[in-house]
Amino acid sequence: MQESASSLPASGRSPSGAPSSRSLGGPSSSPGTSGSSGHSPSHGPKIENTSDLLKVSLAALGVVYGDIGTSPLYAFKECFIGEHGVPVDTANVFGILSLFFWSLTLVVVFKYMTYIMRADNNGEGGILSLLAVLAPRGNVDRRAVGRLSLVLLGLFGAALLYGDGIITPVISVFSAVEGVTVYAPHIGHGPYAVSTATLVTPVTATILVILFLMQKRGTAGVGALFGPVMLVWFVSIALFGVVGIVKNPSVLAAMNPIHAIRFFAHHKLHGFLALGSVVLCVTGGEALYADMGHFGQRSIRFAWYTLVFPALLLNYFGQGAYLLAHGKGAGTFSPFFQIVPSWAQAPMVVVATLATIVASQALISGGFSLTRQAVQLGYWPRVAIVHTSEDAEGQIYVPEINWMMMVGCLALVLAFRKEGSTGLAAAYGIAVTGTMAITSILFGVVVRERWGWSVPKVVSLVGLFLVIDLSFFGANLAKIADGGWIPLVVAVGIFTVMTTWKAGRAALEQFVQSASLPMDLFLGDLQERSLPRVKGTAVFMTGNPDGAPVVLLHHIKHNKALHEQVVLLSVLTDRVPEVPAQKRVHVKELGQGFFQVIAHYGFMQSPNVPAVIRHCKDAGLKTAEGDISYFLGRETLLTTGKSGLSRWRKLLFGFLSRNARPATSFFGIPPNRVVEMGAQIEL
Repeated sequence: MQESASSLPASGRSPSGAPSSRSLGGPSSSPGTSGSSGHSPSHGPKIENTSDLLKVSLAALGVVYGDIGTSPLYAFKECFIGEHGVPVDTANVFGILSLFFWSLTLVVVFKYMTYIMRADNNGEGGILSLLAVLAPRGNVDRRAVGRLSLVLLGLFGAALLYGDGIITPVISVFSAVEGVTVYAPHIGHGPYAVSTATLVTPVTATILVILFLMQKRGTAGVGALFGPVMLVWFVSIALFGVVGIVKNPSVLAAMNPIHAIRFFAHHKLHGFLALGSVVLCVTGGEALYADMGHFGQRSIRFAWYTLVFPALLLNYFGQGAYLLAHGKGAGTFSPFFQIVPSWAQAPMVVVATLATIVASQALISGGFSLTRQAVQLGYWPRVAIVHTSEDAEGQIYVPEINWMMMVGCLALVLAFRKEGSTGLAAAYGIAVTGTMAITSILFGVVVRERWGWSVPKVVSLVGLFLVIDLSFFGANLAKIADGGWIPLVVAVGIFTVMTTWKAGRAALEQFVQSASLPMDLFLGDLQERSLPRVKGTAVFMTGNPDGAPVVLLHHIKHNKALHEQVVLLSVLTDRVPEVPAQKRVHVKELGQGFFQVIAHYGFMQSPNVPAVIRHCKDAGLKTAEGDISYFLGRETLLTTGKSGLSRWRKLLFGFLSRNARPATSFFGIPPNRVVEMGAQIEL
């Protein structure tokens, strides 16, 4: 049975049965407490001086701020076009700019920078890091039902991120390439003239295909350019914004919130629906939280306050100043490129394209990381995880996700080839705002349970977060018919796979445990039978450290012999991002040549069984690579059992199980050392 090989136990428990998770954040990491960084010193780069801070902050520019940093390409423009756009006049420009200023301030500065980033799981952030702590442990009782609901909500939020990961690269690259149509509407002359608008779609598709094909080579080499590219990008958009503001400095008065209030008072429902475009300026806020473990809170905040935030505001206000002076004007409406001087438009298109490639790369890499976390936490079938760097463990490549995202991106390019970035903006926003709202809810549970906040304090703060998040989400609901259904469909599909895999693994684990024997009974029976022993070491993988695996029982039944040394190996996923190497492997000698080995990994780490076995030598387990045989199982799942799963879930789980990556590749086991045994299981 392959349950032992493929089982990344849902329980995440230590051998003693106690939950192996650690608390998220804590009172010391709550706002208002001295020294409350909430960041574990074991995660993120080590920053000892100003030079280190500058280097890490530069690297963070290329990963953390790619999404939100390229929003000026399309966010401001979308507020004045389309079904829910408003006319270009002084009051509307001031109102939209005021909404942009306060959205960035309240969502990014107040919510994420000040509060959300302090809720960390041993230094790591992101919605699955929250789930790793909030997930119910053991059997689900009445008190755990509410917690299970939170987990399902968090899973749906994680599923929404996949939809965001497909849309963001397309809309970003589309917007950058469309800049060509501003300074060069046509290529050639006379009868040979070609409209550059017809080239936007094929060029966008080509860039995306090249980007996805490059993934298998890793981002280590190209990644060194990410930070400098984004540095040039932010400095450029800031300078061009300043040029516009200098020509019309009165635009700075839009920082007064009264302009936003007047905008809503005048437009009423139409003004509320305009929030569906305003929210585009804060997309990427979740990246600040998700990438916290890679760069640390200090460098992320430093980059934001010293460069990113000022550059975004200057550019948005520069675009607003241009509209006040020129209106929509003639030709292509693109205030971002129209504030760029004519001599700099061509280079700016190149810089913008490079910046959008960086933003796309960050989201693609984020999809890989999210998938690995889901696999380790038991919410996703095994996939191939290729490490593309010998030094950075977080740099991985997941072929299945890469090709799925590429197909999804190209499908969007073809579907919106006529509307371009404007059409895609309708599909954008729902995924981001949905995840933002779910993060707020989970954060509320964390600060109540882990930090001990009072109910009134939690309700007031999280209530404010939700008023903002749900306002953006509600405004985006009007876009469902125009393309907003796309991320929802993707999220529902991903969510269905996640919940089905989790439920199927739980049913399979329950079956396996009922078919296994307690170790003390097994060893007592083995001593009486006196089976012949052959040279070498046999490794049996099991998800239940306290019982004899079914594969071992089948092996004895059919072969009536055992190796001199027998290793019962359990690979457990703890609810922490990483488990240090010195705490990873625990070995216990059971007698009669049996050893119980338990390997603990974090949900951001990839297990390697041969490395675990080599580590056991220090504990007295004598092994030689050529004398080890790995016994795995291959189950055939039948839908005739009484597991409680609906028939369609059984069929889907069977399909996922058949197409999951073999345990040999996932656990790094040499294929030529594997012995498989088959079994039929009724679910």
